[in-house]
Amino acid sequence: MTAIRRSARMFLQSALFAVLSLSVFGNSALAQWSLDNADSTLSFVTIKADHVAEVHTFDTLSGSVSNSGQVDITIELASVNTLIPIRNERMQAMLFETGMFPRGSISASVDAAAISGLAVGASLTQNIEFSLDLHGQTKTYTADVEIVRVADGISVSTIKPVIVMAADHGLVSGVEALREVAGLPSISQAVPVTFKLAFTR
Repeated sequence: MTAIRRSARMFLQSALFAVLSLSVFGNSALAQWSLDNADSTLSFVTIKADHVAEVHTFDTLSGSVSNSGQVDITIELASVNTLIPIRNERMQAMLFETGMFPRGSISASVDAAAISGLAVGASLTQNIEFSLDLHGQTKTYTADVEIVRVADGISVSTIKPVIVMAADHGLVSGVEALREVAGLPSISQAVPVTFKLAFTR
Protein backbone atom coordinates (compact mmCIF):
# COMPACT_ATOMS: atom_id res chain seq x y z
CA MET A 1 0.00 0.00 0.00
CA THR A 2 2.86 2.34 0.88
CA ALA A 3 4.54 1.63 -2.44
CA ILE A 4 1.29 2.47 -4.26
CA ARG A 5 0.97 5.77 -2.40
CA ARG A 6 4.61 6.58 -3.14
CA SER A 7 4.12 5.83 -6.83
CA ALA A 8 0.93 7.91 -6.95
CA ARG A 9 2.71 10.81 -5.21
CA MET A 10 5.62 10.66 -7.66
CA PHE A 11 3.19 10.56 -10.58
CA LEU A 12 1.33 13.63 -9.32
CA GLN A 13 4.58 15.50 -8.73
CA SER A 14 5.79 14.66 -12.24
CA ALA A 15 2.47 15.72 -13.76
CA LEU A 16 2.49 18.99 -11.82
CA PHE A 17 6.06 19.71 -12.93
CA ALA A 18 5.11 19.04 -16.54
CA VAL A 19 2.11 21.37 -16.35
CA LEU A 20 4.17 24.14 -14.76
CA SER A 21 6.95 23.72 -17.30
CA LEU A 22 4.48 23.87 -20.17
CA SER A 23 2.95 27.01 -18.72
CA VAL A 24 6.28 28.75 -18.22
CA PHE A 25 7.83 27.87 -21.55
CA GLY A 26 4.58 28.23 -23.47
CA ASN A 27 4.01 31.74 -22.19
CA SER A 28 7.65 32.61 -22.90
CA ALA A 29 7.29 31.48 -26.52
CA LEU A 30 4.39 33.85 -27.02
CA ALA A 31 5.58 36.67 -24.75
CA GLN A 32 4.93 40.21 -25.90
CA TRP A 33 7.48 41.73 -28.28
CA SER A 34 8.49 45.40 -27.81
CA LEU A 35 9.60 47.65 -30.64
CA ASP A 36 13.31 48.52 -30.66
CA ASN A 37 13.36 52.12 -31.84
CA ALA A 38 17.13 52.20 -32.39
CA ASP A 39 16.92 49.35 -34.90
CA SER A 40 13.66 50.40 -36.61
CA THR A 41 13.03 52.69 -39.57
CA LEU A 42 9.85 54.24 -40.98
CA SER A 43 10.53 56.13 -44.21
CA PHE A 44 8.47 58.08 -46.72
CA VAL A 45 9.33 59.63 -50.07
CA THR A 46 8.22 63.05 -51.27
CA ILE A 47 8.35 64.01 -54.94
CA LYS A 48 8.58 67.69 -55.79
CA ALA A 49 8.86 69.61 -59.07
CA ASP A 50 7.63 66.52 -60.93
CA HIS A 51 10.72 64.33 -60.58
CA VAL A 52 12.83 65.33 -57.54
CA ALA A 53 12.46 62.59 -54.92
CA GLU A 54 13.66 62.84 -51.32
CA VAL A 55 13.58 60.28 -48.51
CA HIS A 56 12.48 61.27 -45.00
CA THR A 57 12.10 59.34 -41.76
CA PHE A 58 10.45 59.45 -38.35
CA ASP A 59 13.07 59.05 -35.65
CA THR A 60 10.86 58.11 -32.69
CA LEU A 61 8.66 55.03 -32.80
CA SER A 62 7.25 52.81 -30.07
CA GLY A 63 5.00 49.78 -30.03
CA SER A 64 4.50 46.10 -29.37
CA VAL A 65 3.22 42.79 -30.69
CA SER A 66 1.02 40.99 -28.14
CA ASN A 67 0.96 37.25 -27.57
CA SER A 68 -2.24 37.11 -29.63
CA GLY A 69 -0.59 38.86 -32.60
CA GLN A 70 -2.04 42.34 -32.07
CA VAL A 71 0.36 44.98 -33.39
CA ASP A 72 0.25 48.57 -32.09
CA ILE A 73 2.78 51.19 -33.19
CA THR A 74 2.95 54.86 -32.26
CA ILE A 75 4.70 57.45 -34.46
CA GLU A 76 5.90 60.68 -32.86
CA LEU A 77 5.20 63.09 -35.72
CA ALA A 78 7.46 65.81 -34.29
CA SER A 79 10.37 63.42 -34.88
CA VAL A 80 10.06 63.80 -38.65
CA ASN A 81 13.56 64.05 -40.09
CA THR A 82 14.16 65.52 -43.54
CA LEU A 83 17.81 66.39 -42.82
CA ILE A 84 16.91 70.09 -43.13
CA PRO A 85 15.86 71.72 -39.80
CA ILE A 86 13.62 74.43 -41.30
CA ARG A 87 11.83 71.81 -43.41
CA ASN A 88 11.34 69.65 -40.31
CA GLU A 89 9.70 72.61 -38.58
CA ARG A 90 7.47 73.37 -41.56
CA MET A 91 6.30 69.76 -41.80
CA GLN A 92 5.57 69.69 -38.08
CA ALA A 93 3.60 72.96 -38.12
CA MET A 94 2.06 73.11 -41.59
CA LEU A 95 1.60 69.48 -42.67
CA PHE A 96 1.18 67.28 -39.60
CA GLU A 97 0.03 70.11 -37.28
CA THR A 98 1.70 68.37 -34.36
CA GLY A 99 0.23 70.84 -31.86
CA MET A 100 -3.18 69.23 -32.48
CA PHE A 101 -2.07 65.82 -33.79
CA PRO A 102 1.21 64.90 -32.07
CA ARG A 103 1.09 61.22 -32.96
CA GLY A 104 0.12 58.81 -35.68
CA SER A 105 -0.67 55.17 -34.98
CA ILE A 106 -0.68 51.85 -36.79
CA SER A 107 -2.78 48.86 -35.74
CA ALA A 108 -2.70 45.38 -37.28
CA SER A 109 -2.94 41.68 -36.54
CA VAL A 110 -0.36 39.03 -37.47
CA ASP A 111 -0.18 35.25 -37.20
CA ALA A 112 1.50 34.94 -33.79
CA ALA A 113 1.62 31.14 -33.85
CA ALA A 114 3.43 31.07 -37.18
CA ILE A 115 5.95 33.66 -35.98
CA SER A 116 6.60 31.86 -32.69
CA GLY A 117 7.27 28.67 -34.63
CA LEU A 118 10.07 30.22 -36.71
CA ALA A 119 13.62 29.03 -36.10
CA VAL A 120 16.36 31.65 -35.83
CA GLY A 121 17.28 32.75 -39.35
CA ALA A 122 13.99 31.54 -40.86
CA SER A 123 11.46 33.87 -42.44
CA LEU A 124 7.92 34.01 -43.73
CA THR A 125 5.84 36.45 -45.73
CA GLN A 126 2.40 37.68 -44.75
CA ASN A 127 -0.11 39.98 -46.38
CA ILE A 128 -1.35 42.09 -43.50
CA GLU A 129 -4.18 44.58 -43.27
CA PHE A 130 -3.47 47.54 -41.05
CA SER A 131 -5.11 50.81 -40.11
CA LEU A 132 -3.22 54.10 -40.14
CA ASP A 133 -4.54 56.87 -37.91
CA LEU A 134 -2.91 60.10 -39.10
CA HIS A 135 -3.95 63.72 -38.69
CA GLY A 136 -7.28 62.65 -37.23
CA GLN A 137 -8.19 60.45 -40.19
CA THR A 138 -8.03 56.63 -40.24
CA LYS A 139 -7.69 54.50 -43.37
CA THR A 140 -7.09 50.78 -43.90
CA TYR A 141 -4.19 49.59 -46.06
CA THR A 142 -2.63 46.25 -46.96
CA ALA A 143 1.07 45.45 -47.02
CA ASP A 144 3.19 42.48 -48.04
CA VAL A 145 5.80 42.02 -45.33
CA GLU A 146 8.70 39.68 -44.63
CA ILE A 147 9.08 38.54 -41.04
CA VAL A 148 12.51 37.23 -40.05
CA ARG A 149 13.32 35.51 -36.76
CA VAL A 150 16.62 36.75 -35.35
CA ALA A 151 18.46 35.69 -32.22
CA ASP A 152 16.85 38.23 -29.90
CA GLY A 153 13.55 38.91 -31.65
CA ILE A 154 11.88 39.45 -35.02
CA SER A 155 12.31 41.89 -37.89
CA VAL A 156 9.33 42.98 -40.00
CA SER A 157 9.95 44.74 -43.33
CA THR A 158 7.85 45.85 -46.26
CA ILE A 159 8.45 43.89 -49.46
CA LYS A 160 7.19 46.80 -51.55
CA PRO A 161 6.14 50.37 -50.66
CA VAL A 162 2.68 51.23 -49.37
CA ILE A 163 1.19 54.28 -51.12
CA VAL A 164 -0.44 56.76 -48.75
CA MET A 165 -2.58 59.52 -50.26
CA ALA A 166 -2.58 62.94 -48.62
CA ALA A 167 -6.31 63.33 -49.28
CA ASP A 168 -7.12 60.23 -47.20
CA HIS A 169 -5.72 61.89 -44.08
CA GLY A 170 -6.74 65.51 -44.51
CA LEU A 171 -3.25 66.58 -45.53
CA VAL A 172 -3.91 68.20 -48.91
CA SER A 173 -3.99 71.77 -47.57
CA GLY A 174 -0.77 71.08 -45.67
CA VAL A 175 0.96 69.83 -48.80
CA GLU A 176 -0.21 72.92 -50.67
CA ALA A 177 1.05 75.19 -47.88
CA LEU A 178 4.47 73.54 -48.05
CA ARG A 179 4.52 73.94 -51.83
CA GLU A 180 3.74 77.64 -51.59
CA VAL A 181 6.25 78.45 -48.85
CA ALA A 182 9.00 76.58 -50.71
CA GLY A 183 8.10 78.19 -54.05
CA LEU A 184 7.71 74.85 -55.81
CA PRO A 185 5.61 74.11 -58.91
CA SER A 186 4.32 70.85 -57.38
CA ILE A 187 4.55 68.34 -54.54
CA SER A 188 3.04 64.91 -55.11
CA GLN A 189 0.10 63.95 -52.90
CA ALA A 190 0.90 60.24 -53.34
CA VAL A 191 3.56 59.18 -50.83
CA PRO A 192 5.39 55.81 -50.91
CA VAL A 193 6.03 54.50 -47.38
CA THR A 194 8.36 51.69 -46.30
CA PHE A 195 9.35 50.32 -42.91
CA LYS A 196 11.70 47.95 -41.18
CA LEU A 197 10.60 47.27 -37.60
CA ALA A 198 12.59 45.35 -35.02
CA PHE A 199 10.89 43.76 -32.02
CA THR A 200 12.56 42.19 -28.98
CA ARG A 201 11.32 40.59 -25.78
